[in-house]
Amino acid sequence: MRRRLYFMLPTIPAARAMLDELLLARIEERYIHFLAKDSLPNDMPEANFFQKTDLIHGMELGMVVGAATGLLAGSLLLIFPPEGLEMRTIALLVAAFGGAVFGSWVSGMAAAAIPNSRLKAFEKEIEAGQVLLIVDVPLGKVKQTEEMMASRHPGFRYGGVEPHIPAFP
Repeated sequence: MRRRLYFMLPTIPAARAMLDELLLARIEERYIHFLAKDSLPNDMPEANFFQKTDLIHGMELGMVVGAATGLLAGSLLLIFPPEGLEMRTIALLVAAFGGAVFGSWVSGMAAAAIPNSRLKAFEKEIEAGQVLLIVDVPLGKVKQTEEMMASRHPGFRYGGVEPHIPAFP
């Protein structure tokens, strides 16, 4: 299980130095992402589409709402079946699954156009030229990573921990 940590770094060279230190601390590059107003050097991993938008959160929310709506629609089909058709319990499950898929797709499409709400707190600093570091660390390394940042980079601002991160992006 991993936790997502956010740090604001004053400059791109400071972010580059932090990348080196995180790699030396055995945090894989695929778990490190930077977000800046200006373009980053090619050797620094930039935040991807999943970190920049609310896509994952929107899909999760749409899946829950869609499944509940599908479950309700399936229940109504079982209680009030169309004339001449015999409905079975499987119709309830199919409706719930269909609602979950449709809700996830629709809300995911809408959420893909919305900036990540978690990054809103860092917007002004990024526009001012600072660099946001997003790093996913194992649960046991959270404190160690925070302490390493505090001792080696006094110009950073700790942005907090995100308790739940999706497994696949």
